[in-house]
Amino acid sequence: MSGLAVERVSKSFGDLDVLRDLELIVEPGEFAAVIGPSGSGKSTLFNLVSGLDRPTSGRVLVEGEPAGVASGKVAYMPQKDLLFPWRTVLDNTALGLEAQGVRKKEARARADALFADFGLDGFQQAYPSQLSGGMRQRAALLRTVVLERPVLLLDEPFGALDSLTRTEMQLWLAGMWQRHRWTVVLVTHDIRESVLLADTVHVLSPRPATVVDRVEVPLPRPRGADDFTAPQFAATERRILDSLRGTAAVGAA
Repeated sequence: MSGLAVERVSKSFGDLDVLRDLELIVEPGEFAAVIGPSGSGKSTLFNLVSGLDRPTSGRVLVEGEPAGVASGKVAYMPQKDLLFPWRTVLDNTALGLEAQGVRKKEARARADALFADFGLDGFQQAYPSQLSGGMRQRAALLRTVVLERPVLLLDEPFGALDSLTRTEMQLWLAGMWQRHRWTVVLVTHDIRESVLLADTVHVLSPRPATVVDRVEVPLPRPRGADDFTAPQFAATERRILDSLRGTAAVGAA
């Protein structure tokens, strides 16, 4: 059974066709990346997978069941960390559990148990304004992971960071995935990020979007900074770039 199956999904908003016959399979424990032109419907896809919206046609299955907010199978980390400035970091990371009805003491304990793993130990009582950008993103990911959902959706989680911090966070996430083997779907505009992190990269066409290329990343695990200069890394980047250029040319025709 696949962790996630998007089967011939189309989505329209009135006369605007956003997705058309899109298919995407992600196996349990796989790290998949989705990349495409701006406005190609990547956020719409995530809304369908998380159950915030429904497809016009086709179906989305998570662990064999229809996607839905109440299913408890998907955790969604948006682009912005959305940490509440008046809550401590620990209280922020426990918030999702509390919203699910977990008692505050238990929710805080479950979140606190992950702080060392996420490089945040000692900052439980700090406030978001006291954290660096990278630490805020780690806190936001901890808040997502502690929900223990089978599928994690990451919507450009490092897009707002400066180049150096973004690279550090990408390498950190690669290490964390290696340890935990979450099932992850990452939306990104960063080709290098997709190659470093993902097992498979799904390239979308311009709107109405469909998957025009599925690229298996040949780099062995674990991955690190040395992989940036590997010939296989450059070749995979080139294939993804060529696929994106091909979709751009078709969209402009």
